[in-house]
Amino acid sequence: MITITEKAIVVVKDALCRAPQQANGLRIAVQVGGCAGHKYLVGLDNGPRERDALIETGGVKVFVDAGSQPHVTGLTVDFVAGSQSSGFIFDNPNTREKCACGKSFG
Repeated sequence: MITITEKAIVVVKDALCRAPQQANGLRIAVQVGGCAGHKYLVGLDNGPRERDALIETGGVKVFVDAGSQPHVTGLTVDFVAGSQSSGFIFDNPNTREKCACGKSFG
C-alpha cells in the first residue's frame, strides 16, 4: 500500500526516539484542503484506531485511516534535507495534479 524510503525510515525512527510523549508509529492521513484539493497530514501516533490499516516497513509502523486509504494506495514517502528546507515528499500515482510545494494533490 505505502512505500517508505530508507531516508524517511531513519527520520521517523529518530522522531519516535525523541518524542516527548509515547509514540509507536507514523500516521499518514489525507484531508480536503491545500491548493490542489487534498493535503497530507503526517505525525506521530500511539497506535492504530478502529478501521486503520497498519503497515510495517523497516521497523516502522504506519497507520492510515479508512477514509485516506484509497488516496494513498501506491504512495511512496521520502525525506529530503536541504539548505533551504527539509521535509517529507510524496510520490502518489493517484494524483492528477500537484501544487508546487508537493504537499497538496488533486
